[in-house]
Amino acid sequence: MSTAARTTNKMSGKVDEDLYVGVDVGSGSVRAALVDGRGRAIHTHTHTITIANPQQDYYEQDSEEIWQAVCVCVKAVTKEVEDKSKIRGIGFDATCSLVVVAPDFTPVSVSPSTGEDRFNIIMWMDHRASGEADFINSHPHKVLSFVGGKVSPEMQTPKLLWLKKHMTSTWVKAGHFFDLPDYLTFKATGSTSRSLCSLTCKWTYLSEQVGTGDESQSEGWDEEFFRLIGLEDLAEENWVRIGQEVRAPGERCGGLTHTAAHMMGLCTHTPVAASFIDAHAGCLALAAAGLTDGQVLTGRLGLICGTSTCHMALSPGPIEVPGVWGPYGGAVLPSTYLAEGGISASGALVDHIIRGHPCGGGGGGSDGNIYKRLEECLEEEARREKLSSPSLLTRHLHVYPDFHGNRSPLADSHMTGMVCGLNLDLSERSLALTYLATLQALAYGTRQIMAHMTRAGHALTSVLMCGGLCASDLYVQTHADALGMEVLTPQQQPSVLLGAAMLGAAASGRHASLEAAARAMGGPVRRWPPRPEVKA
Repeated sequence: MSTAARTTNKMSGKVDEDLYVGVDVGSGSVRAALVDGRGRAIHTHTHTITIANPQQDYYEQDSEEIWQAVCVCVKAVTKEVEDKSKIRGIGFDATCSLVVVAPDFTPVSVSPSTGEDRFNIIMWMDHRASGEADFINSHPHKVLSFVGGKVSPEMQTPKLLWLKKHMTSTWVKAGHFFDLPDYLTFKATGSTSRSLCSLTCKWTYLSEQVGTGDESQSEGWDEEFFRLIGLEDLAEENWVRIGQEVRAPGERCGGLTHTAAHMMGLCTHTPVAASFIDAHAGCLALAAAGLTDGQVLTGRLGLICGTSTCHMALSPGPIEVPGVWGPYGGAVLPSTYLAEGGISASGALVDHIIRGHPCGGGGGGSDGNIYKRLEECLEEEARREKLSSPSLLTRHLHVYPDFHGNRSPLADSHMTGMVCGLNLDLSERSLALTYLATLQALAYGTRQIMAHMTRAGHALTSVLMCGGLCASDLYVQTHADALGMEVLTPQQQPSVLLGAAMLGAAASGRHASLEAAARAMGGPVRRWPPRPEVKA
């Protein structure tokens, strides 16, 4: 396990009696936060985890390494709490990665190059199953209408089909296929129940009755669909390997086992909530941020900006948007429907652009200071050219950002990106300009997705942003300028961890519902108006 870790203490003095733990497993790190009843993070801790990239489009991880990191983080943020019974609940979120374990829950390899069992996770951003996704999409079925018309290779059904076709021994050995968030709740409680969030959004589980008359399909797995795409054995096994018991996010799925409690330094039986995918935890926290009394959570577009960017909007009724995943009933909150657009590589693209330049130092993601240097360089260049804003420096330099395919609104995983307007300049100035053009390209991608959703019927009244990329003021302001509307960022960061803690608060029974917990913990926002002088 990597030993790189970071702890922060964001508050001192007396805290609310009720405390909650939120755990977030991102692509490259595990984080935990101790949060009070008003949503304020008291302690946070971060621990890096390994990503194996044995060949192009293959990304793998180790579930045991991740679980050990989870326990380290939880123990770190709660060690100063003398009375552990004050920690009323714990919630987990994680990337929508596929975990494969044997019937005895030991890891089973997903790595054809090494065959090592410890690499038993196909990461969300792994595109090895692009051919299987194309195959599934060539068989029209009503289930596909709930994923924007097409499955993505980032979803689990194509990955399951890939394993069945290309790693037969793994397929035969596997006793359980978990979404990573559900694997974490299993490790914490021993329950193999699944979250409605993961199953609906990534596994083609139907969260409500669809169709009418003889063609209607009740909530659950669609056996016809799984037979059509060649996964009939999952149906014949009565779905035991992919989930028979389904719980709503925030519902109590059990309590910490003695083993898990000991590893985390918490009380046995501490309530554990049914989980969220990481972006969906951010969606809930954003939807609740800065709410006024009586304001509804629907109609707010939340951008969760990390390795990828997820564009999440809740609506009171189902709205089908071609190229946008959903509508997913109850995936975040009961009686709401989620639409989920996205950009497959955003933070990953920024890091790629920086790493590929001679002045990038070979590690954009590992040197936080480089972003500050580049943005200072842009300010200096704007002053030198007597421009009103650095945004105008890229008049002749453009980036098309689909370096890892287009998730939304084109739903084409085979698309590629480009940079137009390059010359022979290899100075830091050239890197700064390409960096800015990349941020602008991502903002225009958001504008395209938002326009697509609006045309389909979404009434989007505000935009909120969170995630690692939002540490850059330039990134957030560029979105406000490109969208031509005010953008909000929560003051209670990090939002994804807060969303996970909201799950724990709901499971504790201290609130009437998950929405009530979110409203109590949402917190204030900062406002970013668009600048008229750089109107896009």
